[in-house]
Amino acid sequence: MMNQITSLLLACSTLAILTFGVGIRMFVIRIREMKKEHIRPQSIALSSSRAKRLQDSRVSDNYNHLFELPVLFYTLCALAIASQHIPGWLPVSAWVFVILRIIHSLIQCSYNKVMHRFLVFLMGFILLGLMWIAFTISYNLVQ
Repeated sequence: MMNQITSLLLACSTLAILTFGVGIRMFVIRIREMKKEHIRPQSIALSSSRAKRLQDSRVSDNYNHLFELPVLFYTLCALAIASQHIPGWLPVSAWVFVILRIIHSLIQCSYNKVMHRFLVFLMGFILLGLMWIAFTISYNLVQ
């Protein structure tokens, strides 16, 4: 049985690996499309230019999303480990959050049904908000 720190570190590592995987997929798709359409790199230097020239932004959009809400997740896990305050529910909640992010990425990088993606995002958003609230309360109770 793994300890709580190891569980949090593995959850964070899994999310980081997902981010790298989506990033690699983004590079492959983008380079393939740029070669096929003869798009010069400098012509898409700005996001507005990329939106006009590149057809499929699902994977690059998801890559960007992996640097939004997950930043608060990584911060919470780091604070929990640094403060040596890891309530029993935190590793379990962390893994649920990671699983929701994986599902979100799978939806967005494939069929991209907005309401499916939004529902999964909302569940992760609410879960992470509750994790922060519960962590803050539990930390203050032990101080």
